[in-house]
Amino acid sequence: MTTVRTSTGAAAGRGRRAGRSAGDDRELAILATAERLLEQRAFGEISIDDLARGAGISRPTFYFYFPSKDAVLLTLLDRVTEEADTAAGDVLVHLAENPRARWRELISRFHATFGGHRAVVLACAEVRGTNAEVRRLWARVLERWVQAVEAAIEAERRRGAAPPGLPARDLAIALNSMNERVWYATFAGDGPAVAERDVVDVLLDVWLTGIYRTTSPAAG
Repeated sequence: MTTVRTSTGAAAGRGRRAGRSAGDDRELAILATAERLLEQRAFGEISIDDLARGAGISRPTFYFYFPSKDAVLLTLLDRVTEEADTAAGDVLVHLAENPRARWRELISRFHATFGGHRAVVLACAEVRGTNAEVRRLWARVLERWVQAVEAAIEAERRRGAAPPGLPARDLAIALNSMNERVWYATFAGDGPAVAERDVVDVLLDVWLTGIYRTTSPAAG
């Protein structure tokens, strides 16, 4: 998926002060505090004072790094999606070598990334209905993943491994959206939900059936 990876521009789009290093200890402390607190309580229950205290800084110092707690959550989401992009690597470039194995690897890597930051994922889902910037950021991220899957489906059709059918973009949208909802239910325990030990294999079979009309597609 690296072929469509683009920067989401966290610092520029968030209003965070320019010129600060991404490795700044205080900024990282704020982000780490936010993710830790999200594992314990809902985003709406976390205050800026909580974030500042957990990072060992004053409330005025917090505002030097972030204009709001929403900006902290958006930066966390940026980091998680960038981590997912990095984890995906060039898996789809080698798809034809072993389609079932490569699709499973892709889904598994995304599951591991989102599962490792499930508190952030669930918090973003919580606020997306009321926070337009979260919606816009997620839409940009989802769009580049859709484009990557669309291109992979079209390539598999060109080599004769996948049959023609629904427009590749529509199929890519449906599959990515399905993953999003299934993972949310699994992480949140928002039933009915697929057990976490089974979720990668369940998603994989649906992807393969949707793209190839079989769960054992031919290698190139």
